[in-house]
Amino acid sequence: MASSPSISTVYVQNLEERVKIPQLSGLLRTLFSEFGTVVDIVAKKNLKAKGQAFIVYDDPANAKSAIDELQGFKLFDKPMRLSLAKSRSDKSVEIASSSEVYELYKRNRLAEKDKRLVAEAADNERRSKQGHGQVTSSRLSKLSKPPVLKPTGPMTSQVVPDEYLPPNRTLFIQQIPDGYDVDALHAIYSRFEGFREIRFVPGRRGLAFVEYAGEQAAIAARESTSGMKLGESSLKVSFQRQ
Repeated sequence: MASSPSISTVYVQNLEERVKIPQLSGLLRTLFSEFGTVVDIVAKKNLKAKGQAFIVYDDPANAKSAIDELQGFKLFDKPMRLSLAKSRSDKSVEIASSSEVYELYKRNRLAEKDKRLVAEAADNERRSKQGHGQVTSSRLSKLSKPPVLKPTGPMTSQVVPDEYLPPNRTLFIQQIPDGYDVDALHAIYSRFEGFREIRFVPGRRGLAFVEYAGEQAAIAARESTSGMKLGESSLKVSFQRQ
């Protein structure tokens, strides 16, 4: 008897619910791509699925490595809870199967989902008639963003291009997309040894400084994050001009 296929999907819980889905997906892809090829990320905004996501790898070994290394990692000051998904994702089945097998799997899964929804609806109706169907709605506050101010003037003319500036312990980050605040950058840059702080540039959109304890730590962080994709933008990372 053939063994069941290994699971290559990581189930992520305890995510910050106020973060917009595109921003959250981008950060998750950045973090989890360090452990292998991420073929899909599933994160939904409906109330029942908030605070959760599924990270689909092309290899089960990568999923296990990610769980081992990122278990408890704080994203937006909340430690992630990671586990293997209970079943294979649609994307995993699609990659590993023929189109006919995948379509059959998908039809069966959707049929099971419909049966479950019908059962849940019947149960909710029964509870409602018994007076226990009251639903409490929670208001989710918007994720705080740094104040956006209009630039007061052109950037100071540069003699030496940014990419040729000598190394030092402070990085200058440019092209940060709107909506990526201190917490978002902290999730990326605090992973490097010697991290100290992040400072957004007042009155300038998309600019920040990241400070490390020493020059070597800053060099390592720059090499790993320069050109990193966040949403539709690529980070431009150089050393602080001194």
